[in-house]
Amino acid sequence: MHPELIQIGPFTIYAWGLMLALAVILGILGLQYYFRQSAYNKEWAIDIILLMIAGGVTGARMLYILLYQRDLLFSHPTALFSSCEISGLIWYGGVLGALVPLAWYLRRRNLPALITLDMLAPWTALGYGITRIGCYMAGCCYGKAAPAALGVVFPVVDNLYRYPTQLYSAGISFLLAAALFRLYPRRRFPGQVFLVYAMGYAVYRFAVEFFRKNSIIIGCFSYAQIVAAVLFICAAGFYYKYTKAV
Repeated sequence: MHPELIQIGPFTIYAWGLMLALAVILGILGLQYYFRQSAYNKEWAIDIILLMIAGGVTGARMLYILLYQRDLLFSHPTALFSSCEISGLIWYGGVLGALVPLAWYLRRRNLPALITLDMLAPWTALGYGITRIGCYMAGCCYGKAAPAALGVVFPVVDNLYRYPTQLYSAGISFLLAAALFRLYPRRRFPGQVFLVYAMGYAVYRFAVEFFRKNSIIIGCFSYAQIVAAVLFICAAGFYYKYTKAV
């Protein structure tokens, strides 16, 4: 694992942060490309990505605190904005946090929501895969104990062999991104690319969770699997509705 890549004096470049920065840059460039194709102001793409990142990180931290460190809300409420106090982020909280400023900005600029979400979906899948590589390098989001032939040791955690679920997530996300890039110019209705991403993410996340180390288990499934199942049902329902309307 290489959680810290480069040390320059008092400054440290962290693997996860570098991967996130790369994902953000690619997201901005990619969304600008799609905006130019649709005759939208390409500068709006920068605003959208940055607002989504700010809202996403806040939402991801907030959900993490609510699930794992709820006492901090009362004993140290400023922990939400302090990276040194937070040891994790939760993807679903990030999605909800990102959608809030996105909805506000789309309304302000009078941009079509479903079409914009279609533009965002492939780059979101690609960026997610890149940041999961950062998770692997940082040694977080690891899997359950595994046979030596199938596992990786994460020294920052323990000396056990564990499933490298971060790499599973990254690889599947790259495949999903490739499918979405191919679908985008062939989409049949606004929102199709976004809904395919939502369904694809839900299916893959549900499967990977069987190998991932989880702290919150509800019955036979993890919290993330239950959310993934609800996400798939909702996305599939909308997909069927829009398909019938075409």
